[in-house]
Amino acid sequence: MTRLVALLTGRRSWAIALVGLLLGAWVIAGLGPAEREPDPLSTLPAGFESTQGQALLEELPDEGSSTAIVLFTQEGDEIEALLPELAVVMEEVAATYGTGEPSQSPAGGPPADADAPAEGAGPPPGVTEGGIPLIPSEDGTAALSTLTVTAPSATEAQEVVTGMRADLAAAVPDGVTAQVTGPAAIQADLASVFDGANFTLLAATASVVALLLIVTYRSPVLWVIPLVVVGIADQVAAAVATRVLALVGVPWDESTIGILSVLVFGAGTNYALLLISRYRDELRTHTSRHDAMAVALRRASEAVLASASTVVVGVLCLLLSVFPATRGLGLACAVGVVVAAVGVLGLLPGALVVFGRWIFWPQVPREGQQVLSESRSVWRRIGDAVATAPAVYVAGTLTVLAAMAFGLTQIQSGLAPEDQFLETPEAITAAQRLAESFPAGTSDPLLVVTRTDDMAEVEELADSLADVEGLTRATAVPPVDGIGQVQVVLDADPGSQASRDVVAELRETLDGRADTYVTGGDASSVDERAGSVRDRWVVMPLILVLVLGALMALLRSVMAPVILVASVVATFAAALGVSWWVFTGVLGFSAIDAGMPLLAFLFLVALGVDYNIFLITRTLEEAGVHGTREGVLRALGATGGVITSAGILLAAVFAVLGVLPLVVLAQIGVVICIGVLLDTLVVRTVLVPAIVRLLGERFWWPRRVGPGVGPRHAEDRVEAGALTG
Repeated sequence: MTRLVALLTGRRSWAIALVGLLLGAWVIAGLGPAEREPDPLSTLPAGFESTQGQALLEELPDEGSSTAIVLFTQEGDEIEALLPELAVVMEEVAATYGTGEPSQSPAGGPPADADAPAEGAGPPPGVTEGGIPLIPSEDGTAALSTLTVTAPSATEAQEVVTGMRADLAAAVPDGVTAQVTGPAAIQADLASVFDGANFTLLAATASVVALLLIVTYRSPVLWVIPLVVVGIADQVAAAVATRVLALVGVPWDESTIGILSVLVFGAGTNYALLLISRYRDELRTHTSRHDAMAVALRRASEAVLASASTVVVGVLCLLLSVFPATRGLGLACAVGVVVAAVGVLGLLPGALVVFGRWIFWPQVPREGQQVLSESRSVWRRIGDAVATAPAVYVAGTLTVLAAMAFGLTQIQSGLAPEDQFLETPEAITAAQRLAESFPAGTSDPLLVVTRTDDMAEVEELADSLADVEGLTRATAVPPVDGIGQVQVVLDADPGSQASRDVVAELRETLDGRADTYVTGGDASSVDERAGSVRDRWVVMPLILVLVLGALMALLRSVMAPVILVASVVATFAAALGVSWWVFTGVLGFSAIDAGMPLLAFLFLVALGVDYNIFLITRTLEEAGVHGTREGVLRALGATGGVITSAGILLAAVFAVLGVLPLVVLAQIGVVICIGVLLDTLVVRTVLVPAIVRLLGERFWWPRRVGPGVGPRHAEDRVEAGALTG
C-alpha cells in the first residue's frame, strides 16, 4: 500500500494520471457501451404467470410483432357515415406498416365475416375493407381498428408508430382525429421518453456538478479537474458495465445507463471532494505537496474504499431480484462504483499534484495555517452545542424523524398506465378517449395463453370464462404452432383495483389447467406488484445485513455499525414519509411506483452510510489521540464542510432524474434527494455525534479505542499528533 501511494503521489504521478486519462479516452472511443439486445421479458418478474404467458407468445412465428390500435374520433354522431372512407385509410396504412397477419377485433370480437356477437357482448363488427375491420362506437363519435405491426424492439416500434401517426394525420377526412394507442404505441412512446435522454441527463448532471463544485471551492480552475476525472469515469463505467452485462448475459433496460451515470457522478464527486478536502488540509502542515498528497491519499482512501465497498455490496443485492432488468441495474452500478473509486484514487492525486498549490487560487493553503480539526468552524460550533445536552438532541432528532415518517401510513402503491408519465403521451390520451366510447379494457386486452393445437379446446377455454364478472368479451383465437389464445376485454379501467380483481378471478377459474396462463397489461401489472413486494422482503433485509457486515469488518466493532445502520434506516423512513406528502400535495401523484421503494432504499442506505463512514473513520483517527468524545467533535469540525458539500451535491444529482418524464425516476430522485439532505444535515451533524458523545468509548464496543490504544500503529499516532499541532 505504501509503495502504491508513493507511486500515485510522487514526482512522476503526473505521468500515471496522463496514462490513465488516455486509457480512459481509448476505452470510451474504442469500445463504447455495448448494444442492448431487445428482451421483452427483461422488465417482467421471472417465474410469474404473466411472464410465463409472454414466454409462450415469444415462441410464435410472428415473434416481435405487436398490436397498434387506431382510434378515429369526431364531434357529433356521424362517424358511421365515414366508415368506408376511413376503411380505405386503414387499408393504406396496413399496406405500409402491417405484417400482413389478420387482426382480431380490438374489442375482442370476431373477424367481420363471423357471426354477430350476442347482445350486450360488445360493439358490432363494423365495416371491413380488404380484411381491416373498423368498429364504430354506440354513441357514434368514435371508431377503431387494430393493426399487427412488426416491433421487435422499442426503437422499431417508435419508427412504425411515428410513421403511422404522420400518415393518418395527413389522410383522414376533415373534422376527424386519428390517434394510435395499444401495446405498440405505448412501447413507442416509452422509447420516445429516452430519445436523447442519456445525453440530456449527462449534460444536466455535469452542469449541476460543475456549478456546485464552483460554489464549493470558490475557485475558477480547481473544479475542472475533479469534473474531468469523474466525467471520464462515467463514460468508462458505461462502456465497461454494459459489456460486462452482455458478457454474462444479464439484460438491462433503457433507464440503466441514466441511473448508472447519476450514481457514478454522485459517488465519484463525493470521493473527489473528500480527497481534495484532506489534501488541502495537509498542505497546511507539509512543505512538500507530494508529502501532503501522500498523507491525504492514505487517509482518504480508507474512507473511500470502505464507502465504495458498502455501495458495491448493497447494489449487488439486486442480483436476487425477480426482475432481470433490475439485476442488470445492480451489476452495472457495482461496476460503476468500482470504476469511480479507482478513477478518483488513481488519477486525481497526480492530476492535482502536478499543478501545485496555486490550483486552489484564490484561497491557496499555506504551511502553518490552522487545520480544520482545530478550527472554530460552524460545524464545530454545532458539535459543541450538541455536546452540552446530547441526550436531549438524540430524543429531539428521533422525534422529528418519527413525525416525518408518519406519511408511511398513508402510502398507496401501484401506478396506473396513465400515471406513469409526467407528460401524458398520445398512447395514453388515446386510451383514455377510447374508454369513453368503448369498454375500458379495449386498448389493452388480457390474453389467456395455452399450449394446444385444438381450436375446440380454445373455444371451450373461452366459454369457461363466461361467468367471470367484469368481462366484456372473451374471443378464441385459432392456435398457431401449438399455442392458442383467448383475447379478454375487461370493462374496468386498466390499472384499477377492479381490473386486478378480475385478473385474480380469471386465474382462480383457470387454476389447474396445465400450461395455461393469464398475461397482458393488467395481469403483468398484478405480477409486477407481487414481484416488487417479494423483492422488498428479500433484498432489503439482505442489504442491511451485508452493509452491517461491511461496517463491522471496517470498524472491527459491533455497537458502532448497528447504530450507524439504524440511523440510515430511520433516515429512509423519514424521507419516504415526507416524500409521500410531496408526491400528493405538490406533484399531484396519486400513488408510488411499486418498485420505487427498493431502489430508493438501496441508494439511500448504501450512499447514506458513506457520510457516516467519512465522519466515523475521522473520529476513529482523532480518538486515538484525543479520546472518542472529543474526537467526534474534532472530526465533525474537520469533515463537516466537505460532507455537507458532498451531500448537497449528491442530492442535486439525483434530483436531476426529474429531467426524464417518467414518474418512477422522478419519485426515486425526490426520495433520495430528501433522504441525503436529512442524512447530511441532521443525522450526521446532530444525531450521530450526540450518540457518540453519550456513549464515549463504549460506542466502539467490543473494540477498545482511546489514547494509547488507538486505531493505528504508533507511528500513525505520532503523525496524527503532529498534524493537529
